[in-house]
Amino acid sequence: MAPKSQLEIGYTFRNEQLRQNALTHSSYANENREKGARSNERLEFLGDAVLGFICAEYIYAHFRSMPEGELTKLRASIVCEKSFYEYALRLGLGDHLLMGHGEEAGGGRRRPSVLADAVEAMLAAVYLDGGIEAAKGFILDYIKEKAEEASHTRHPLDYKTALQEIVQKNREETLTYRLKGETGPDHDKRFIIELLINSNVIAQGQGRSKKEAEQEAARLALELMGQ
Repeated sequence: MAPKSQLEIGYTFRNEQLRQNALTHSSYANENREKGARSNERLEFLGDAVLGFICAEYIYAHFRSMPEGELTKLRASIVCEKSFYEYALRLGLGDHLLMGHGEEAGGGRRRPSVLADAVEAMLAAVYLDGGIEAAKGFILDYIKEKAEEASHTRHPLDYKTALQEIVQKNREETLTYRLKGETGPDHDKRFIIELLINSNVIAQGQGRSKKEAEQEAARLALELMGQ
C-alpha cells in the first residue's frame, strides 16, 4: 500500500525532509539504506520530550489546585500509547507511513505502538521546523480534549487504586502485578505487565514504564469487571 500524496495536520513544512523523515518507519529505512533513508526513531525520541513538556505546561496552568502527585497521574493518563494511537487514527497517519514490506504485511500500519511513535516523530518534526508554538498548534487541542476527558471520568487518574479498592472488599482475593517481559530498543522500551488475582492472570498491560504498564493492566481489568 503506497502512502497517500497528502497528509493534513494543520501545518505546512518549510523543510519537507523533516516531514518525510517523520513518516519513515525503521523497517523502510532498513530496506532502503542505499537510498539514504533515515528512520523516524530519533525524531520520536525528541517528540516524546516535547510532548511531555507541552502536556505538563498545559495541565500545570489549567489545574491550579491539583497537587503534584495528581498532576503526574493526569499527565500519565494523557501521554500514553493509547491516547496517541487514537490521535494517529484521527489524522489517518498510518496510511502515509513509509514502511517495509514485512512490517506492512504484519499489520504495522494499524499497530498502536507504531502509530503512537509516529505522532511523536511528527510532533518533533513540526517543532524543529517551526518552533514550540507550531508544535503546540499540532498537538495542544488534542491534549486539552484528553485532559478534559480524564478529569471527568470515574477513574480518571489511578486505575490501580480503583481496582485495589474493589479487590480489598473480598479478603480472600490478592492482587499482584508481574513483569512478563520487555520489548524495543533502550531508548524506546516497552514493558509488559501481567495483572493477577489469586495467581490467575486477569489482564496484561503495556507501557513505556512499569508504572504505565501496571495502570493499563488495571484499566483493562476494570473494564472486564464492568467498571
